[in-house]
Amino acid sequence: MNLQEKFIKEIVGQLKKELGIKNNMALPKLLKIVVNMGVKDALLDKKSVEKAAGILAQISGQKPKVTKAKKSIATFKLRAGDEVGLAVTLRGKRMYDFFEKITTIVLPRLRDFHGVKTTSFDKHGNYTLGFVESAVFPEIDLAKVDKIQGLEISIVTTARDNKEGFALLKALGMPFKK
Repeated sequence: MNLQEKFIKEIVGQLKKELGIKNNMALPKLLKIVVNMGVKDALLDKKSVEKAAGILAQISGQKPKVTKAKKSIATFKLRAGDEVGLAVTLRGKRMYDFFEKITTIVLPRLRDFHGVKTTSFDKHGNYTLGFVESAVFPEIDLAKVDKIQGLEISIVTTARDNKEGFALLKALGMPFKK
């Protein structure tokens, strides 16, 4: 049974009791997961964006969208429209599979891992998680990676506040610090 089925069959009832919400449609649920990566040497080397796109595609199972600079910043030699990063938006089955991969495989693989911080919520129940390197994902072959890239994962929920978002992610299996 995958996480999406488990959510419908088990977690909905658990959340109803915990949050005191009677209507299933009012319960918080996952909307999307956005994985983004800023590419360090995108201005100097155009191939670095392609390499990073390959890494992000392996991690997410989906082709990333290239993000461009909105403003020109002279001190960074950056012009508006320059390619500076990559982003992938996951929804539906891929989103649930990715979330399950993060909580069961990736996070336990981190060295000295004692749980994720509870302070990374915004005020609307969305959670952001950052990784210093993409090598923690099992799909990445370290021999083929020449530059270590960090990435950021934003988990967007329908929760109205941090309390609901925390309850949802905890029920889905996110390992929070005690």
